[in-house]
Amino acid sequence: MRWATYVSPLAGTERPALVVDGVLHGLRGDEQLIDLLDRLPAAAEQAVADPLEVVPEAGVVLRAPVPVPPSIRDFMAFEEHVVTSMQAIGQELHPTWYEIPVFYFTNPAAVLGPHDAVEISPGSEMFDYELEVAAVIGTPGSDLDPADAASHIAGYTILCDWSARDLQMREMALGLGPAKGKDSATSLGPYLVTPDELGSLDLAMTASVNGTPYSAGNLSDLYWSFAQLVAYASRGTRLVPGDVIGSGTVGTGCILELSRVHGTEKYPWLAAGDEVRLEVAGLGAQVARVEPARELKPLGARARR
Repeated sequence: MRWATYVSPLAGTERPALVVDGVLHGLRGDEQLIDLLDRLPAAAEQAVADPLEVVPEAGVVLRAPVPVPPSIRDFMAFEEHVVTSMQAIGQELHPTWYEIPVFYFTNPAAVLGPHDAVEISPGSEMFDYELEVAAVIGTPGSDLDPADAASHIAGYTILCDWSARDLQMREMALGLGPAKGKDSATSLGPYLVTPDELGSLDLAMTASVNGTPYSAGNLSDLYWSFAQLVAYASRGTRLVPGDVIGSGTVGTGCILELSRVHGTEKYPWLAAGDEVRLEVAGLGAQVARVEPARELKPLGARARR
């Protein structure tokens, strides 16, 4: 099954829809997609049998499948990306990376749809995309066993982790973060695709900027599986429907990595007016126009003690 959240031409509100051959079958009622994640097959039957409306995908505005997730955990699960980025600055990957799948929390209130414009973070001159895939939790669970954790996944979607690299590097030098370097935007969508629809996770992943190919990888290159990521995320806590589990950046999947290896002349940081396209086989594509940053409002000088 392939699901989307769209702005209904009939109702004028955000509605969940089953997507079949490029046509949206809008679901009746007041429930959003997050409310249906534990019973998508029954919802699909209802959407086909008695839809609110049937509209071509090309004629509607798509939102993120889950516009405001309960939480977003973004992991760093691709070995190629991590190793290449570290080697490019003369550092070795810490051995703990091979023992636990590390992640950080990002901002659910800053989720964007698959075709929404994205603003450069205020004060940033090193703005970047990150090509990722996310799993969305469908059934709750705690302290999950990796052997069973994948059954808690409702589906997969494309995730773009927009990153202000200069802000990120400054704050992480203080031993915390990433925080403001990742706080402004995360794009999700266009679809939530169920595991049975995808089958294998052997999925080509590509990114381009202004039509020029930048990134190329495959989801099957994950070092840590989604089952392991979900199990680790559930350790000592509770996952709930709608929680987003990001894979982290695929190898070559961001300008940070590309520019460190090949130079910023070939791979410059994103600027206002750029168009970024991320595509994953079976999951569709995101296209975002980069907009100028808002005015930076200084915090004011503080005297050192």
